[in-house]
Amino acid sequence: MTSQRTQAGILAGAALLGSVSALAAPASAAGVHSRQAQGGAVVSVEQVADLTPEEVAGELRGEIDSSQVRFGVTAYRVAYRTTNSAGAPTTASQLVVLPRNKARRLSAVSWLHGTTVYRKDVASENPKSDDRLAALLFASTGRAVSAPDYVGLGSGEGFHPYGDPRATVAASVDGLRAARTLAHRNGRELERKVQVSGFSQGGPATMLVGRALQQEDADRYFRPGALAPVSGPFDLSAFETAAADDRIVKSGLYLAYFATAWNKTYGLYKSPGDVFRAPYDQKVEGLFDGYHSTEQIAAALPAASKDLFTEDFLNKVRKPGGVLKDKLRPLDNTCNWHPDVPVEIFHGRGDKDVDFSHAGYCANQLAENGAAHRLTDVGDYDHNGSVKQALPRIVRFFDESAKTGPRATR
Repeated sequence: MTSQRTQAGILAGAALLGSVSALAAPASAAGVHSRQAQGGAVVSVEQVADLTPEEVAGELRGEIDSSQVRFGVTAYRVAYRTTNSAGAPTTASQLVVLPRNKARRLSAVSWLHGTTVYRKDVASENPKSDDRLAALLFASTGRAVSAPDYVGLGSGEGFHPYGDPRATVAASVDGLRAARTLAHRNGRELERKVQVSGFSQGGPATMLVGRALQQEDADRYFRPGALAPVSGPFDLSAFETAAADDRIVKSGLYLAYFATAWNKTYGLYKSPGDVFRAPYDQKVEGLFDGYHSTEQIAAALPAASKDLFTEDFLNKVRKPGGVLKDKLRPLDNTCNWHPDVPVEIFHGRGDKDVDFSHAGYCANQLAENGAAHRLTDVGDYDHNGSVKQALPRIVRFFDESAKTGPRATR
């Protein structure tokens, strides 16, 4: 469920520009309520890119259709305050991109990335990541973009609680608050309605964030405007079962990341030997520390789940109970509600990481709740290829939904 360019979707390295400066959240900013003094408070800002329209198009060329590029952009790495999976205060990072146009009021996009194991392979750090390119595309169409790294990735503190709903929503909504502060300091305002989109892991995150904003319990200012999840594992229990049965590519790596992260977050096992076969039980947790690339992990571990995990653990994944069942349930139901805004689900039938059936699963849950939605097959593309095909379509969807409201089910 990765979103970068290398064999498992991850690239290393970052060429960074600009300088770091402290930027406190303005207590007097119009509409910025008192909670922003905590969640969303800006810790630091560093400019990482300043591009003309031609340079944006050049970055996208050969990767994503650049025909919709209209404006140059300025991109910033922003550190801000949020909370982790336990609800404790922490610091996270994100990429914020503003268009270089004359508009004072800007519509906002929250872009939510896919599975990332190396903490520097995120939009705020890696200028060649697909997530950086997605943010550049959206901003070049005249939108402000908040692309959170999530908790525990980028320059954030602690470990990444992979997929945890509480931390995901907090980092995303607090990222929007921080982006609003930065925009305000640049003499600009963000509109209340947020267009939310995300890829792979970011697909369910899109639905979680949209629901939190609609229920008005996440933020007093921001509300959802449109939702566009891409290639998401909306039935996470089925996805992990498929990984346990080696029915997806990179099954062992996906399941190992899931197991080690969820053990840190929720306590799935007492000892690595309960889950991993020898000799991998002695090293697998250290490999998923946020400082190893996918290539390094793949070289150290077997690709197949049957060679990496104990049969007892694989059976527990196939038929979860206890804490595993309890924590999977919310992530099997991220589409099980009624959005009051347009929703378009994007997926590619050539996806060998997340099966196309997950898109139908989400669509069926929305339909059962009477929610208008649309499901778009972007074609016979693999996992990472599907998001590149979807992004230009998402721009058009956002343009249309801003004018027309909810769309009919198709």
